[in-house]
Amino acid sequence: MIKKIDHIAIAVRDLDEEIKKYRDILGLDFLGTEVVEDQKVKAAFFCVGDVKIELTAPTADDSTIAKFLSKRGSGIHHIAFEVDDVESKISDFIKKDVRMIDREPKTGAEGARIAFAHPKNFSGVLFELKEITKP
Repeated sequence: MIKKIDHIAIAVRDLDEEIKKYRDILGLDFLGTEVVEDQKVKAAFFCVGDVKIELTAPTADDSTIAKFLSKRGSGIHHIAFEVDDVESKISDFIKKDVRMIDREPKTGAEGARIAFAHPKNFSGVLFELKEITKP
């Protein structure tokens, strides 16, 4: 079951510059940054009510965010939905003929278990399934 929108991710080239804009101009609550080695990104998190904004910048030229930026420029990268069980939701999507980028969960920011559904399924929007793991 999809519980809620967890975050909206925005691909950016200069994370420090964008942090200043989101914190100082928009006045959003800055939650901090995290390097996600597996994804080759550094992410900054902001809180807007119950939803987070995640700014993501590449830490390597071969990261998916670097490729996204080179093709499309800065902008919305994906919408993440919180789910109870990411493996179950992957299976459910596959049964419904949803093309998955990830057929097995991987580790994302905040230690969450994540998987992405291909954007061709949903009018060009990349969806992330995110299972929050408890420490």
